Amino acid sequence: MLSPEIREAIATAYAAMTLWEVAAVVLALTYLLLAMRENILCWYAAFASTAIYLFLFWDVSLLMESALQIFYLVIAVYGWWQWRHRNQDGETLHIHRWPAAMHIFAITGVGVLTLVFGYMLNNYTSAALPYLDSFTTWGAVVTTYMVTRKVLENWLYWIVIDGAAIYLYIDRGMYLTALLFVLYVILVIIGFFQWYTLYQNQSSSQDQTVTA
Repeated sequence: MLSPEIREAIATAYAAMTLWEVAAVVLALTYLLLAMRENILCWYAAFASTAIYLFLFWDVSLLMESALQIFYLVIAVYGWWQWRHRNQDGETLHIHRWPAAMHIFAITGVGVLTLVFGYMLNNYTSAALPYLDSFTTWGAVVTTYMVTRKVLENWLYWIVIDGAAIYLYIDRGMYLTALLFVLYVILVIIGFFQWYTLYQNQSSSQDQTVTA
């Protein structure tokens, strides 16, 4: 059960939401649902949601968050390009898995960037939870790239990142956003199993083609 203070904070946050913010949230959820179905339209929803968030964050002086949205705009275009066009073998991009070495490289990279930027934020700014904030930011950057490449394990990464973000937003009193990320965690778990099924079907089709 939620405490009266948390329920009141959620109600206040909900009442303060603008139509633009509602649109951004709806588009962000649309992106996730479409990505779960491996639908290229997800990148259109991602681009629109990110464009709105860019101006929303800028309007409340969250400059670093605004800068991150610029990256997301670029990666949305890149993701659309990767999903739409064919590779050198003339095939469209399929769901695939990274070898262990790639995961070690990605996790190590996120860890190093978290420590470096966390240290800088901790010592030179008044940022709250600088290391956790850095982890969720850089983790999201790497994992979003994994989505553009249709790497199956991206969903497992999102579970960890979104789970950490829930604590981050609760600590900052952003209870409505925290609830949204609880929904994200549920959806990414479903997304993993959906992509895993697609991955198995694609692998079976490729094996049959090779056998034939």
